[in-house]
Amino acid sequence: MHVVVNAAMSADGKLSSRRREQIAISGDEDFARMDRLRADSDAVVVGVGTVLADDPHLTVKEESLIADRRDRGEPAHPARVVVDSTGRTPLDAAVLDDAATTYVCTSERATIDDRMDLSNRAELITAGDDRVDLLRTFATLQGQGLDRIMVEGGGELIFSLFEVGLVDELRVFVGPKVIGGRDAPTLADGEGFVAEFPTLELEGLERVGEGALLTWRTAER
Repeated sequence: MHVVVNAAMSADGKLSSRRREQIAISGDEDFARMDRLRADSDAVVVGVGTVLADDPHLTVKEESLIADRRDRGEPAHPARVVVDSTGRTPLDAAVLDDAATTYVCTSERATIDDRMDLSNRAELITAGDDRVDLLRTFATLQGQGLDRIMVEGGGELIFSLFEVGLVDELRVFVGPKVIGGRDAPTLADGEGFVAEFPTLELEGLERVGEGALLTWRTAER
């Protein structure tokens, strides 16, 4: 399995405003790059916070990329995966439509009723007591043939993936905005590391529109 975290952040490292509202950080060139990365993936993963804030569809937009996937014998869109420990994914969320297979990953904290409701709209994976056990969950996804994984956020999920050593590659578009705010989400939220910080090796740096795309690999992998 190869896990790529892809994100767009402001020049001061924020994913959105303190109100958790979606902000256009990147432009058309980066959107096209992200669409190509989606098209090359077996699954696209987000946390439930991203679903609640943005209601993303998580599908490939460019018709030629969809055609290329079909030519390779793949579904039109990658599978969609929502990491949702307590079963908060709305049943009318865009990610639960029938455009592609969707997996909702919960823990035992989610009520039986919520899990039953979600299982009627998606493939349900339950792993972990209080929080989703990411190692078990990603192993289950790999068992379904999902080897090329793209993670689109948010910051809590990205931190948790680094915490358990699941990230192979980090691609970050840094856009020409300053958002500010001590409570605004950052690339890796969560509790934060105090020792044994994950180390990255820079693989690429390029200008994209008015911003910059940085590509790192995790040094220990």
